[in-house]
Amino acid sequence: MKTRLFKTGSMLSLIILMLTACGGNTDVVDSGTYEGTIEEVEADKTEIYVKTLDDQTLELYFTDQTTLTKSGEKVDFSALQKGQRVVVEVERVGKRLDPLSVKILE
Repeated sequence: MKTRLFKTGSMLSLIILMLTACGGNTDVVDSGTYEGTIEEVEADKTEIYVKTLDDQTLELYFTDQTTLTKSGEKVDFSALQKGQRVVVEVERVGKRLDPLSVKILE
């Protein structure tokens, strides 16, 4: 009985650790357009975290269909930096947010 309880507790701890490490503090919002500031850029995953004006954090993994622009011109993912203001158009797919477009405002 103690071994089973220990294993269950260990698994629960591992799950909590994984959720925390994988952006467990992000929000899922409705499909739409949101303005905010880039909190983090993970270039190796083509992923950004955006803090919206209403204090929600969006975790956005770019897809082949995501458009990224600055001053009306298409730019590469490398143009994104922490602290930039952006407008993102997202589509909610279950509990995931797919960025349709990201516009750099600065």
